[in-house]
Amino acid sequence: MIMIAPSILSADFTNLLKDIRDVEQANVNMLHIDVMDGHFVPNISIGIPVIKSIKKITELPLDIHLMIIKPERYIEDFINAGGNYITVHAEACLHLHRVVESIRKMGGKPSVALNPATPLSVLDYIINEIDMVLLMTVNPGFGGQSFINGMEKKIWELKNKIQKENPRVRLQVDGGINMENISDVVKAGADIIVAGSAIFESRNVKETIYKLRKKAEGI
Repeated sequence: MIMIAPSILSADFTNLLKDIRDVEQANVNMLHIDVMDGHFVPNISIGIPVIKSIKKITELPLDIHLMIIKPERYIEDFINAGGNYITVHAEACLHLHRVVESIRKMGGKPSVALNPATPLSVLDYIINEIDMVLLMTVNPGFGGQSFINGMEKKIWELKNKIQKENPRVRLQVDGGINMENISDVVKAGADIIVAGSAIFESRNVKETIYKLRKKAEGI
């Protein structure tokens, strides 16, 4: 089954409780939470206090996407705040294996994110230590961007790598996914779809999630 992870970066922060309740009622699988520091990416988003507040109002797993430099400084804080999956960027970690190992030891599920231009070879010596790979199909930092042409091939290549080297790893794809391209992304190999503006900027959040899932599953 394809999993849907709404990205709350595109939610209405003046009415966040309602938006979370809407996606819960649509039976999504997790909440994707982007954390940006203004250094690794040219934007600043939410932090630990907001994540703690979200954890109080939902039982959905929290998928914390750390778009920050030196993420190892804050891993324990994000896990204590309620993070389940902790995703760090390979590009931001000088000692990636050590960071992944610390996530696991602290009780989180380690995940590694790759920017669009980052080669898959960075996973060669870490793929057996992680639970998920997040492949970015836009350059990270802002919601509402368009899917980069040709990224389906990279999704397919990554899926093949996962199947050969560690089939238990989930492949998450994030960036510009909407009603028009979700089928191609899933056919290429995605297990988890992150969608932000496609969901929260639609007229009917629950109906949109239902239609995205139908498209993803080829119904």
